[in-house]
Amino acid sequence: MMVIYPMPHRLLPMEHHRLEPFRALPGAFALRDLQDLMAYPFFSLSKRRTKPIDFISGKTSIHVRSLSGQGIATLWDADILIWAASQIVEARNKKMHASRLITTTPHEILTFIERGSSGRDYQGLQNALNRLRSTSVITSLRSCAEFTWISEWKPYQQGRSCGIALTLPDWFYSAVQQKALVLTLDRAYFGLSGGLERWLYRLVRKHGGKQHNGWHFDFEHLYRKSASLSPFRRFAFELRSIVERQPLPGYTLLIGLSRGRTFLIFEPSEPSSTKPEKGESRPVDNRCNNRESHRCSGNGTLVVSGTGTRVYGNENRS
Repeated sequence: MMVIYPMPHRLLPMEHHRLEPFRALPGAFALRDLQDLMAYPFFSLSKRRTKPIDFISGKTSIHVRSLSGQGIATLWDADILIWAASQIVEARNKKMHASRLITTTPHEILTFIERGSSGRDYQGLQNALNRLRSTSVITSLRSCAEFTWISEWKPYQQGRSCGIALTLPDWFYSAVQQKALVLTLDRAYFGLSGGLERWLYRLVRKHGGKQHNGWHFDFEHLYRKSASLSPFRRFAFELRSIVERQPLPGYTLLIGLSRGRTFLIFEPSEPSSTKPEKGESRPVDNRCNNRESHRCSGNGTLVVSGTGTRVYGNENRS
């Protein structure tokens, strides 16, 4: 069970007392996620990873490490950051004050991210908060920064209610404040059970769109971008399994072949529950819109596995 402490006057002498707390909004509303977290390997695909993530692509560098023996934060732990981003955006839409310091209850977080209410679920929430607190991130994205996903958190007892006060890092909070850096997610995302399919949905959601040029990724490029610890052959096998099952809400996946290389092709399916709101960033629009007659700019021929359909286009490397 979660250990409860009396509500302190100052949760953190260094920071909390300088911030005006924002009381989290109750209820279910649209899920929001930060595009940077969808496009790059900030989180572990497995539930028990202690090996650091070191990712470098061009001028972008990401280094993720655990400061404790609990391992680095996982994609399941990141559900709490989705909850936090959703809170901040919802408050902004309602023209309410938001803050990096958020007070809430464990029940509200667990309900929003569609977890249970057993003692095991509450303990799992505490473990997730601890991993987010003890995962160090150093990145060059947007600006060089070093932070942990949660600067600090503290449970407290006030009357008969059990609460949580948590502080978000400025890097995350500032980004969520910018509409162009946030996307909505399908609520069915929380129902995805595998780490790879969760990661893939976020990546596909980031890049999915409705243009005519198509969007596809080389399997090897996806492997590098995922920072997966699995051998490449296992990674490719799991990707093929996901394509067979088609679990990603709002998207259809295909496998293509070109010059001995294997590609993942994705396109939005209808209907989708992730329609962007006014002023919100839209996913990159770059897809082939007709599976039976794909013509995309570029060189080379991409044959969709098992269909004989040909797609013309260069590999996307974003």
